[in-house]
Amino acid sequence: MSRTLTAVSADGSQIHVEVHGPDGAPAVVLAHGWTCSTEFWAAQIRELAGDHRVVVYDQRGHGRTPAAAVGTDVLADDLEAVLGTVLAPGEKAVLAGHSMGGMTLMAASGRAAFTEHAAAVLLCSTGSSRLIDESLILPMRAGRLRTRLTRLILGARAPLGPVTPLSKRILKYATMGPGSAPERVAECARIVHACPRTSRVVWSQVLAGLDLDPGIRELRAPTVVLAGTADRLTPIVHARRLAAALPECLELVELAGMGHMTPVEAPEAITAKIRELATTFVNAKKEAA
Repeated sequence: MSRTLTAVSADGSQIHVEVHGPDGAPAVVLAHGWTCSTEFWAAQIRELAGDHRVVVYDQRGHGRTPAAAVGTDVLADDLEAVLGTVLAPGEKAVLAGHSMGGMTLMAASGRAAFTEHAAAVLLCSTGSSRLIDESLILPMRAGRLRTRLTRLILGARAPLGPVTPLSKRILKYATMGPGSAPERVAECARIVHACPRTSRVVWSQVLAGLDLDPGIRELRAPTVVLAGTADRLTPIVHARRLAAALPECLELVELAGMGHMTPVEAPEAITAKIRELATTFVNAKKEAA
């Protein structure tokens, strides 16, 4: 069972939302990352929607959600709107975010709707600050030159163009582990290349100046941090820093050899962790009630 909804954010923007799975089933809300869309969670939807209510939505300027204002407050506003649209008052869900989706959860962590609805959180391949400074997409010594060049590359205004063998090799190097299967590289390339150029550029500027460190301290739901050890965009140092700073970190999961696109590169591991969190923090509470 699948249906499409529209959530209306604080500024009136319409957010494309999809709900997969049976009504009344334990809820899971998934927030995708920069240059992606609801399609990024296809594997999780397939595996979880049989016995969970899986909610996915397109971030601003991605997929079927029109571009409008940008910023971390906007990300938090949109998540609040989605939660208020798909969940009943007081209903708890597992909230999972990949990359910019994880940043969305950190940005919203002090909001009333987040506190009301977050049973547990999964942060995948994400960070809270110093994203450009610590990126490893350029094999150079850390410093001002590397930071400047990385900013130029990630914020490049040139169109990505069609998916080609060369573009897939570039995408794999920058965002995926060296052992990623060709079909999973192709899937990521198709999704990323579909992101409008203007949205890719404006959101890259937001991420370049990101500072969500205060939001980590506000995130008081039980949280699992997960990252690939070969992640060049948000290297493993970010995950370790988050795990050390979160008030209720349950676990740090390091996936050996995986890159940045963990929900596509390692779908079984991501899905299993979401299911585990739902079983522990959503199903158990529903049964107790």
